[in-house]
Amino acid sequence: MSLSAVYVADTGHVVGALTVTGASPPNAVASLVGAELPLRISLDAGKTATIALAARQLAVAAVDDEPGVLDGPLGFGVELTPDAKPKPALSSLRSWSGGLTLTASACTLALPVETTRLTPVRALISDGEQTHVLAGEIPAGGKQAQLPVVLTGTGKHGVLALVSGWAGRLEALAVS
Repeated sequence: MSLSAVYVADTGHVVGALTVTGASPPNAVASLVGAELPLRISLDAGKTATIALAARQLAVAAVDDEPGVLDGPLGFGVELTPDAKPKPALSSLRSWSGGLTLTASACTLALPVETTRLTPVRALISDGEQTHVLAGEIPAGGKQAQLPVVLTGTGKHGVLALVSGWAGRLEALAVS
């Protein structure tokens, strides 16, 4: 049996994993997800938000067995070797809570501690049928990034928050 991890190429966050028995692991992400990988989150009143990750934003890696990744993929990351190849061992990412807010004009990601280096961040926000893809950085010695967005919908939105080195978060957030 072999384990394959689908991950966000820019940040290394695992967003899906599968095991394959008796076959070679897939090496093309589009063969696994098609044009995009939809992540769904329940909002309120029986509504569901879909955040679409385009296949061009993703990569796939054959990795060592890590049973926890099947239940909680966002808690794991793929690290690259100096020659840009995925390492076989997944890394466990630090969890964080709080510090994620959404307004009609910005998404703020705030960590519990200051970063020691420039840290890439990405946020994907559902807005009706559209997914806003936001990218930014937390500077060395900083704790947060504020990413501008223009939301057209009101109420709750699905948010996928990815901070390099920290566990990804998929949450339903109300616009404050």
